[in-house]
Amino acid sequence: MLERGEVANSWRRERWDSLRLLTPNWQSRLPGYGYQGPDPDGYMSLTEVTGFIEGFAATSGAPVRTGANVTSLQPAGDEYRVTTSLGEIRSRTVVVATGACNQPAVPRFAADVPASVEQVTAWDYRDPGKLPDGGVLVVGASASGVQLAAELARSGRPVTLAVGEHVRMPRTYRGRDVLWWMDASGVWDQRHDEIDDLERARRLPSPQLVGTPERTTLDLNALAALGVELVGRWAAVRDGRALFSGGLRNVFALADLKLERLLEAFDEWHDASGRDVEVGPAERFAPTRVPQAARLQLDLHGGEIRSVVWATGYQPDYQWLDVPVVDAKGQLQHVGGVVTSPGLYALGLPVLRRRKSTFIYGIEDDARAVIGHLAAYLTAGR
Repeated sequence: MLERGEVANSWRRERWDSLRLLTPNWQSRLPGYGYQGPDPDGYMSLTEVTGFIEGFAATSGAPVRTGANVTSLQPAGDEYRVTTSLGEIRSRTVVVATGACNQPAVPRFAADVPASVEQVTAWDYRDPGKLPDGGVLVVGASASGVQLAAELARSGRPVTLAVGEHVRMPRTYRGRDVLWWMDASGVWDQRHDEIDDLERARRLPSPQLVGTPERTTLDLNALAALGVELVGRWAAVRDGRALFSGGLRNVFALADLKLERLLEAFDEWHDASGRDVEVGPAERFAPTRVPQAARLQLDLHGGEIRSVVWATGYQPDYQWLDVPVVDAKGQLQHVGGVVTSPGLYALGLPVLRRRKSTFIYGIEDDARAVIGHLAAYLTAGR
């Protein structure tokens, strides 16, 4: 097992200081290893996540080689040649477990933002004090975007949030964490070959959730109550002005509709399951409030905005992968983790085999299936 940095490197180096897991502690489990602390309904901090992964590495006895940066993977006959900072390795099979969050995805027009405005990504952001004084434009309204907008607003800064497609979700529903419902009702167990539009499912933004001791719901209504100004998706920069798309009402209505359908599905599952589980009565949530007059542009030269935080997601980095298995969009070509090149496999990608694939607790089922295929491949080649 090759790790370019330390064990849990991305959690140590590539996350902001206040970040907590979106999943409750009881859901943090790996093969033969799970959360054992006093707060199963809480959410791990960065330090706790790092310790959890370190503990699993030690308990499992996995042969992890740290500081092993992979610079190239090439076919070599019926093997693969893996070139690393620690030397070369040859292997008949390779599992690519680098994930889908290797580099921030920032639109090209970021290059047109005036130099007077500092730009950082969610990858680079650490805390409000590291940004220049003054207003902040946060771009993206998935989990990262709403969390950073809330933190910056609470620090006393004027915050504008550019909102595109998003997944609205309450932190709790009928007295239980919403992710309990996702798990118990089987939503997250839906297989990749059961999904009508798999490509779209893999592109879905992360739900608007935050892990706090109070189990707070952090949606756009909550942000507006904090004083965050909501504008449409940032579409372009022209003559030093940020141009935002209109149609916030439609964007909000679509997110609200999807939330309503999800809650109805939870209720139907509960009524039909016959499970003796204590939950509260069915709930419905107020629609997302549309600003009376959302701005369609903002002068980036005027001093109102001093910094931009790009929370526009991530993309994989396969520049080191010298095998023709990456499509025109930069995505690894695979079916359920079995890559199109024989002996090459993947883990940790969105909806790899199930909707829960990218969550800590979701990796075990995927890994068993992928490694089962890998073992059969090795056996057949003997």
